[in-house]
Amino acid sequence: MSLDSHIESVLWTPDQIAARVSELAAQISADHSPLSEPLALVGVATGAFLFLADLARCLRLPVTVDFIRAESYGSGTVSNGSPRISSDLKLDVSGRHVVLVEDIVDSGSTIACLIAHLEAKGASSVSVCAFLDKPSRRKVHFQLLNKGKFYRGFECPDYFVVGYGMDFAELYRNLPYVGVLKPEHYK
Repeated sequence: MSLDSHIESVLWTPDQIAARVSELAAQISADHSPLSEPLALVGVATGAFLFLADLARCLRLPVTVDFIRAESYGSGTVSNGSPRISSDLKLDVSGRHVVLVEDIVDSGSTIACLIAHLEAKGASSVSVCAFLDKPSRRKVHFQLLNKGKFYRGFECPDYFVVGYGMDFAELYRNLPYVGVLKPEHYK
């Protein structure tokens, strides 16, 4: 089975992705360079794992890395609007500057839930670095914590996309690009 044949169109190629990740890393490095302790990168599992790895390799400052798992999609294509944390951090983020690394910000409910969770854990600031942003689907307008910033890789049109860590029913994560999944493969 060739996963490529399930893709209607490619939105971002591996070269475009690499260039944008490098730009984001430079921006984050510049914004956080005066920190006295390592920046805490928190990847939202599982979709952000490739993005987080590439971003971390490009950052030019000390970082720690951990993952948190929040579930709101199940095996569907639309967020259920009620995210829940199913696997918490191992790192102590109390008093730390945190960058939440997310594959895609869609409705905003998951990221709002995670920001509140990190605030309750005592993070001194929370920024969000989203590989893809779908502002047209936003239902929850989240607040970043204490001068946190929103870093966006690409603004995504309202398509169901897969690849570069993003999936449908746990498939397609390993595609090196981001593409629009043909509807017959998810309906």
